[in-house]
Amino acid sequence: MGRRRKNLPIFENVTISDAGAEGKAIARVDDAVVFVTGVIPGDIVDLQVIKKRKRYYEAKPIRFIEYSKDRVQAFCEHFGSCGGCKWQELPYEKQLFYKQKQVNDNFERLGKFNFPEIMPILGSTKTEHYRNKMEFSFSHAEWLPLEQLNSDIEKQPALGLHVPGRFDGIINIKNCHLQGGISNDVRNKVREFCLANEIPFFKMRDQEGVMRNMVIRTASTGENMVIIIFFKNDTDAINKVMEYVKNEFPEITSLLYIVNEKKNDSFSDQEVICYAGEDHIFEEMEGLRFKIDPKSFYQTNSLQAYELYKITRDFAGLKASDNVYDLYTGTGTIANFIAKQAKNVVGIEYVPEAIKDAKVNSEINGINNTKFFAGDMKDILTNEFVAEHGKPDVIITDPPRAGMHEDVINVILNAAPEKVVYVSCNPATQARDLALMAEAYSVEKVQPVDMFPHTHHVENVVLLKRK
Repeated sequence: MGRRRKNLPIFENVTISDAGAEGKAIARVDDAVVFVTGVIPGDIVDLQVIKKRKRYYEAKPIRFIEYSKDRVQAFCEHFGSCGGCKWQELPYEKQLFYKQKQVNDNFERLGKFNFPEIMPILGSTKTEHYRNKMEFSFSHAEWLPLEQLNSDIEKQPALGLHVPGRFDGIINIKNCHLQGGISNDVRNKVREFCLANEIPFFKMRDQEGVMRNMVIRTASTGENMVIIIFFKNDTDAINKVMEYVKNEFPEITSLLYIVNEKKNDSFSDQEVICYAGEDHIFEEMEGLRFKIDPKSFYQTNSLQAYELYKITRDFAGLKASDNVYDLYTGTGTIANFIAKQAKNVVGIEYVPEAIKDAKVNSEINGINNTKFFAGDMKDILTNEFVAEHGKPDVIITDPPRAGMHEDVINVILNAAPEKVVYVSCNPATQARDLALMAEAYSVEKVQPVDMFPHTHHVENVVLLKRK
């Protein structure tokens, strides 16, 4: 233990031993766990505790004594301030190592079940410019680090990404390495145009301004969607901005805008207005076309999504006679991807708009053995639903980070499919759910997949077989 400052201790000469959740690293001091930001395993540092909990501390480095031998130079000029990437100082092979370890640790810690040796994580072919969707925010004044606040640097209006832990802190992004194509050019030129034409940027705390958010979607088909979200229905400003973007970027195939006067940024309940082009774009996978509209969910790493779906299909090992349930189907991407290998596919999803897209995607691709249903999973997937639509031979489930509701798990257990393929973006909740199924199912295969290089996130696919 070290000296104290403001009632919080300083820990001296601490070795960072592991990578943890949410992009934080882990150290141990006197048997206490310390979660640390801004460091990587192998760093030796002095730490200032910023939060003290019953079972752990949260801290930040105040002095580096020795840098980790694994440390590499971050390639992005915004690294450290922007919340988009947190692992750029770790070599990619080390990122994969800690993601695989994250899956294994969660299964050992939370899963009261036996599991086989976890297969080596499948890395992403692209580690930069791999995202097909980015959301940016406007702010009347860019966020500056503390050391710059007392300097002569004048705050400028920003268009970029959030600072970690600051709902109103936006850092102006000049060059983002996450999305390629037109993304950087559109963002930078729209910012310049709005500044030149004195169109006010959003002021979050006072709920003032015109320019609020921008969403850019790029597809493997070469199509591009840009959605500009305005805070006020300022007709003159809207027409100026939209006309400029339309003329400056003819490669945009879907140019849309939204007026969102709410206090939060979500626009799922807002009207989307098509200004130019189509109101959608298309993605392609194995000759299948998937319609993406402004509110559609689609895996944000297109190339790696294809690998993820191939693993899912391989684990399912479908036969022509199989009745398949695809839970949390979204826009029916997996359901349509595996449809030709099965007799019937039943997809269930909470968002009604997504189910409309799923049906359209089946129609576009000439698939006629799918059925889709919208509603809360625990309300739709009941024993009565199974009786009506047939006992599933295989269930594929890809729930949100919170995992599956216990009622849903009970229906799966009652339906007793031969196989369950569980795709998860959160190995911790996945392990919890697998433990609830352990009496009836054995874990046969575990395959981690890296969808998001330079972040702590990891996808994981598990094959369960009925005992």
